[in-house]
Amino acid sequence: KSKKSAKKLQNPQEENSNNSLKVLCRGLTKTSRAPLFVQDKGINLMHIESRPSRMNKDQYEFFISVDSTCSQALDEVIDGLRTQISGHVHELSRNKQKDTVPWFPNDIQDLDRFANQILSYGSELDADHPGFTDPVYRARRKEFADIAYNYRHGQTIPRVEYTEEERATWGIVFKELKTLYPTHACREHNRVFPLLEKYCGYRQDNIPQLEDVSRFLQSCTGFRLRPVAGLLSSRDFLAGLAFRVFHSTQYIRHSSKPTYTPEPDICHELLGHVPLFADPSFAQFSQEIGLASLGAPDEYIEKLATVYWFTVEFGLCKQGSEIKAYGAGLLSSFGELQVRGNEPKVLPFDPDKTSLQKYPITEYQPVYFVAESFEDAKEKVRRFAATIPRPFSVRYNPYTQSIEVLDNTQQLRNLADSINSKHKTISSPLVDFV
Repeated sequence: KSKKSAKKLQNPQEENSNNSLKVLCRGLTKTSRAPLFVQDKGINLMHIESRPSRMNKDQYEFFISVDSTCSQALDEVIDGLRTQISGHVHELSRNKQKDTVPWFPNDIQDLDRFANQILSYGSELDADHPGFTDPVYRARRKEFADIAYNYRHGQTIPRVEYTEEERATWGIVFKELKTLYPTHACREHNRVFPLLEKYCGYRQDNIPQLEDVSRFLQSCTGFRLRPVAGLLSSRDFLAGLAFRVFHSTQYIRHSSKPTYTPEPDICHELLGHVPLFADPSFAQFSQEIGLASLGAPDEYIEKLATVYWFTVEFGLCKQGSEIKAYGAGLLSSFGELQVRGNEPKVLPFDPDKTSLQKYPITEYQPVYFVAESFEDAKEKVRRFAATIPRPFSVRYNPYTQSIEVLDNTQQLRNLADSINSKHKTISSPLVDFV
C-alpha cells in the first residue's frame, strides 16, 4: 500500500479557538460536580455539554470548554479532575498546537466516520493505471466503491458476483503464488492457507467473498474485514488495526496486467494479508501497531506507517536456518517473492532505524528488515511505541469493542485487577498440574 501523508480529523467539539481548553469527562453521573470543580478554581466556563454515554446508558459524558488565559491553573485543573472525580478525564486540545491530541476513534462504530475518506483510487483512476482507458473496468470499479461507501459497521458485507474475466485474473495470480508458498512463505501462512481453502472457498476458479473470510478471521483471532473503496490515510488505516479491523478492497486488478497492480486489490488482501491475520501472534503484533497510532503526533504516524510497511507489508522473519516472507506485499507478488533473496539488502528489524528508512512504492524493495520472530518484533514495537509522546496509554477492550484511555489511577487499578484475574485463571490449573 502506498505511503500517504496523514490527515487529521477533528471531533465536533474541537472547534478552532485561540483561548480555550477542551476537556472530555467520561463515566460520570449527570449530577457530577466536574463543572463546579473547574469553576471553584477560578476559571471561566465557556461551554459545557452533556450527553448519555454510548457505552453505559447510566453514565454521561461532559464536554467542557474553559477560558485558558489563566494558563498556570490549567494543569492543576486537569490533575484535579483526574484525582477528585470518579470517571475518565481526557484533555482534547489547548490553544497551543503542540498540546493538541489528534482525534481518534473510541468505539468500533467510530470507524464509520472516516472509512470513506480515501486519498486515491477508488472509482477514480490515475492516467497511468492499466484500467484508465477501459470504460467497462471503470464502471465496475464504481460498483465496488458504492458497496464500500454504503457499508456501515455491523452490516453483512454484500456478496459480489465476479465476472469470468475477473475470476480468470484471480486464477493466474492464485496458481503462481500457490506454487511458491511452500518454499518462500513463513510457516504461519502455510499453516492457515489450507484452512482458507477448506472453509472460505479459496480456489483457482473462485474469488472468495469478504463476508465469508471475515467470519473465518473472527473465529480465529477476532480480526474482521471491512470493505474500503481505496487508500486511506496512514492514520485512519492504522486506527482500524487497533480494533482488529482490516480495511480491505473488494475489486480486482485489470485483466491486461494480472501480474501487476498499482494499488491494493483483492488478490493482495486475500492472498497476502488474510492468512497472517488468522495467526494469533501476528494478529496481536498488527493490533499493537494500530494501538500505538491512536492520538500519536503526525511525525510518529509517519514512522509507524514505515514500520508497518517493512513488517506487515514487506516483512521477513527467521524460521530455523531460513528467512521466510510474512509481508503481504511479498506474499501477493510472485515476482518480488522470487527475487527477494538475490539483490536486496537485508537488515535486522529495529523500529528506531526501520521507521526512518525510505522506500519506493512502484518497484521492488531495495531493503528488507528481518525479524527474529513475531514475538521479538512485537516486543520491539512495544518499546518503540513507549517513546511516542502522548499524555495517556490506551487499551482495547474486546468485550465493548472500544478503546480505554489510561490516564488516571482508577483506570490503572481496573487494568491491574483485570490482569490479576487473568493471571489467577491461568496459574490455578498450572498449580494443580504440578
